[in-house]
Amino acid sequence: IVAIAPLILIYAPTTQSAILICAWIVAFFPVLSNTAQGLKSTDHNLLNLFELYGASRWQTLFLLKMPSALPYFLAGLRIAGGLALIAAVVAEFAAGSAGAGSGLAFRLQEAGFRLKIPRLFSALLLLSATGVVIFFCTSMISHLLLRRWHESALKREN
Repeated sequence: IVAIAPLILIYAPTTQSAILICAWIVAFFPVLSNTAQGLKSTDHNLLNLFELYGASRWQTLFLLKMPSALPYFLAGLRIAGGLALIAAVVAEFAAGSAGAGSGLAFRLQEAGFRLKIPRLFSALLLLSATGVVIFFCTSMISHLLLRRWHESALKREN
């Protein structure tokens, strides 16, 4: 993203849209990779059962493969949230003066250049808090979607 961010900044209509494009590019691939792995790791016994009962390819996809890939998709989403924040910061750094006054990463860079240490630490603290909030939001979504049926979200009683 460091290499292509300047090109995206040149061709995107606004700086904000370029930052969003960079964040989307970085966040897309973990979600894609995890979802593909989830689709491939469907239980073969259940696949044989669906085949035995004559389920169509669409029925197998929607009723078996997609629900079994949901935990993988949500794990990819959790990873993508943090990576998207990092990509947005890198894109703002690459924007330099073109993204003047645009976000926390610009404030972070500006405070570093002007040696305003309290402002630098406050920007770092806000960026870190944003990452933690993104992680907890995606974890909450994962818990809400998986809590009733998937082993990873069920509480173990010992």
